[in-house]
Amino acid sequence: MKKQPLWTKDFLSISITSFFMFIGFYILLTTLPIYVLDDLNGNGTQVGLITSVFLIAAVLIRPFSGKWLDEIGRKKILLIALILFFVSSIFYFWANTMPALLILRFVHGIGFGMVTTAAGAIAADIVPNERKGEGLGYYSMFMNLAMVMGPFAGLTIIQYASFNSLFILCSILSFLAILLSFAVQLPKGNTIVSKTAQQPKLSFASLFEKKAIPVSIVAGILAISYSGILAFISVYAKELGLIEAASFFFVVYAAAMLISRPFTGRWFDLYGENKIVYPAIILFAIGMFLLSQATTTFGFLLAGVIIGLGYGSLTPCLQTIAIKNSDPSRRGLATSTFFTFFDTGIGLGSYVLGIIAAYTSFSTVYFILVGVIFLALFAYFLLHGKNALLPQSRKTSEV
Repeated sequence: MKKQPLWTKDFLSISITSFFMFIGFYILLTTLPIYVLDDLNGNGTQVGLITSVFLIAAVLIRPFSGKWLDEIGRKKILLIALILFFVSSIFYFWANTMPALLILRFVHGIGFGMVTTAAGAIAADIVPNERKGEGLGYYSMFMNLAMVMGPFAGLTIIQYASFNSLFILCSILSFLAILLSFAVQLPKGNTIVSKTAQQPKLSFASLFEKKAIPVSIVAGILAISYSGILAFISVYAKELGLIEAASFFFVVYAAAMLISRPFTGRWFDLYGENKIVYPAIILFAIGMFLLSQATTTFGFLLAGVIIGLGYGSLTPCLQTIAIKNSDPSRRGLATSTFFTFFDTGIGLGSYVLGIIAAYTSFSTVYFILVGVIFLALFAYFLLHGKNALLPQSRKTSEV
């Protein structure tokens, strides 16, 4: 049987829309800690707080976003969310005190939570069922590319220009995301009213997809570890005297991810999730250990390569599991459930790890996170891995 096409206009449009939005997100994620420390005279706890507040807002809005996606419609929610994200980006010009910045981060986080939930659900609808692992892997690749370009652009701009230049770029990128979203058309037949409409308002079943929760818990634990990189890698590099290497950490991370992504997505569809998830978690742990021990540019960047090979494969694989385990009519809820746990992990990790770092060191924080990653490995085995079906077995069970 001929494979259904993956690289369609709609798939590219939603992927590039997410790409522009995520570049702005990562620009701010890696540079606002420096803005807080240098321009607002903040401390390590406040650095963690600006990330935590943002993600708390995203976590709070996600369950409602998933419900709205399945009841109101993907495109409407996506456009509303992108406009909110754009308006929030503009207001950074006036957020020159900690209270103002925290309020803005909360509002911006609401837009982020809605956009990522809507775009992820739309991508899942567009990708053919038999190519879910491969397709969502490539969709995530656009976000990973943003993860590289965002920090690199952000750190370069604040080194040679100003934070106002940074905020202008973020606003432009958000506006481009709005324009591109108009090119996205959902597949025919994607007008099913979700079963959430039949649930009592604000019931657990109307806000969360139960079948997506086990693997989402694993994603949340892994996100705690990854938050240490997102929130503190630039500050850690400065502590080591490797500030120039900080820009290239995500470059080598993405290079490793890009090399592995064409294979991991396809292998996921052919051989099953366990063949990807177990090795990827172990690689993530090895990379985190090397990061905790890094003292040179080579060691610092080598850790980025190994983390790219490991963690770079995990999020799309786990998201695919969450979606495939759920009914098609509840993909919006499955996506929001997955990212609710993911964002909770990032937000909780950013705050708690910031406190730990204030009393110890970032090297100690990264060493502790090696243990957290192995906890995720154990959780995956208990919650999903030991019962995971091979692709052929899954097809048979669905007949």
